[in-house]
Amino acid sequence: MFTITNVSKSYNKNAVKAVENLSFEVKNGEIFGFLGPNGAGKTTTIKMLTGILEPDEGELALDGISILKYPIEAKRKFSFVPDNPETFSRLKAIEYLNFISDVYKVPKEDRMQQFEFFSKKFGLESVLNNKISSFSHGMKQKLFLIASLVTNPQNWILDEPMVGLDPEAAFTVKEIMRERANNGKTVFFSTHVMEVAEKLCDRIGIIRKGQLVFVGTMAELRAQYGSENQSLEDIFLQLIKE
Repeated sequence: MFTITNVSKSYNKNAVKAVENLSFEVKNGEIFGFLGPNGAGKTTTIKMLTGILEPDEGELALDGISILKYPIEAKRKFSFVPDNPETFSRLKAIEYLNFISDVYKVPKEDRMQQFEFFSKKFGLESVLNNKISSFSHGMKQKLFLIASLVTNPQNWILDEPMVGLDPEAAFTVKEIMRERANNGKTVFFSTHVMEVAEKLCDRIGIIRKGQLVFVGTMAELRAQYGSENQSLEDIFLQLIKE
């Protein structure tokens, strides 16, 4: 689980308020979808949660460990898949996976089982000895997903994970998300695909202009802003216009 408490972040010497007084919690055993239009603050929030950016104020904690005070300990509590799958292109895929496993101290016997299992899941088993520079965007995205899962994280954080994936791989990601949540782990992802969020998420958060305008279940969203059968897409478009 993780908590974000009264977090704010500005750019250009406070001229641009990217995130303002953001607070919410993501619980163990749930899939949480983080939604918002371009420029709403989704990626900034994720970068602060993962320690890439420091907030101007507020606190972020993963499994009770502050990412600001104890960054190394906190970073061992999650795996992150960014929206742009660019990495050490001169490495072979297997070298990259071993590098990530070394960083997270995954035992060699365990990592090999994980490599085999997830590379088959995503159809990369035949190219693990190829250089990453030869991979398409979708293949790089699959490699990032495999690397993030090899560590068996308690918290799985993904920024637009479906972009560039073929339908079969996207289905596999959604399947793994649900399996992990069912096993008591946390899944947090941002997406622009409303249909995926509506069908998959236990709860959603909607951010607009750096401020959280809703957190809760689809039933709660419909009760508060829509009607019983109204789609997430319809309510989302209504909320971001208001």
